[in-house]
Amino acid sequence: MHIADQSFIKNQNQRVILNELMKHEQISRAKLAKITKLNKATISSQVSFLIEKKLVKEVGTGLSSGGRKPVMLVFNEKAGYAIGVDIGVTYILTVLTDLDGNMIYSDYCEIEDPSFEMIKPVIIERIRLVASKVSSSPYGIIGIGAGVHGFVDMQQNVLFTPNSGWRDVDLKGLLQTHFDCPVLVDNEANAGAYGEKLFGILKGCKNGIYVSIGIGIGLGIIVNDELYRGKEGFSGEMGHMSIDFNGRQCGCGNKGCWELYASEKAFYDQLCLVKNKRRITLEEVTNWVKENDGETLRELDKLGYFLGIGLTNIINTFNPEAIVLRSNLIQENPTILNSIQSTIASRVSKYVRQNHRIYLSQLHRNATAVGAAAFIVHHFLMESEELYGN
Repeated sequence: MHIADQSFIKNQNQRVILNELMKHEQISRAKLAKITKLNKATISSQVSFLIEKKLVKEVGTGLSSGGRKPVMLVFNEKAGYAIGVDIGVTYILTVLTDLDGNMIYSDYCEIEDPSFEMIKPVIIERIRLVASKVSSSPYGIIGIGAGVHGFVDMQQNVLFTPNSGWRDVDLKGLLQTHFDCPVLVDNEANAGAYGEKLFGILKGCKNGIYVSIGIGIGLGIIVNDELYRGKEGFSGEMGHMSIDFNGRQCGCGNKGCWELYASEKAFYDQLCLVKNKRRITLEEVTNWVKENDGETLRELDKLGYFLGIGLTNIINTFNPEAIVLRSNLIQENPTILNSIQSTIASRVSKYVRQNHRIYLSQLHRNATAVGAAAFIVHHFLMESEELYGN
């Protein structure tokens, strides 16, 4: 066997063992050998390597099944930390997580001008703030993941953001210039779907859809346990599917896009017209719902109807096990789900009607930032030269 082949097999074994360690609170070497079907010598040498790399710790002994008590092993989630950034149109949310996705610190900052030139120093400032919260650890900050509300290609270039006007932006280059660590940039819905897959509702779900509903609408798609990106990385832009062929012009260039009718922005714009107000807050909407305000309830029902139309198309296209909705408005006013479900029920084929479930996001507004950090953790644990560069 060639040395390169031996190195590849060794690295693969390390990944398999590390994956199992992360799934268990505590586990013995013997149990690892049984689960992975690797021989005891391989388990012993690779566990020693992972202990040397500070990713695994021994934590005393477990129960004996007849012989010597086994030494128990745990994954050291505090060996390093990842930063995740959700760069929205009106906000920047930055989180610090450990290697197991636990959120250590978060920072939320509202912004008025989302243009790249104006937002650049703010992004750097917020990341530096969050980075200052890192505790002492073997690896420190292992990287920065960023989720952007727009078109991001396979080379992680931000080509276009319909709602904030970015074009051909090298966000990755900017972050690498200011921070000496790996950087990964992706679409915000992909990051949100990845976060829900690892830590939320989509955990254990092989085929699921994550729908991010805010100023626009984006989809993260999980197919056969993997994030589906499409050929160039632009999958999931279903906020720009036409539901009104002769509808209004959208910033993407299309007409009658779904997000012009079913986004939070569409809801607030319409309610402002109805109420003759310049601006309406989520708190006001929630209070009006509690007061059974007819105008607000009608607009919410209309929003649910338009969301239901688009979700019917998604169900017919992907036949998912689950759909996760991420929306501050729906989170605070879950009665919208009734309108969504009734619209879907009246339109979807009777043969698929019972084969999906619609949930609210478990990670709430943190989904994209936590998912972006999770991309970095995965890269570090499964691909980094620091661990596998031999």
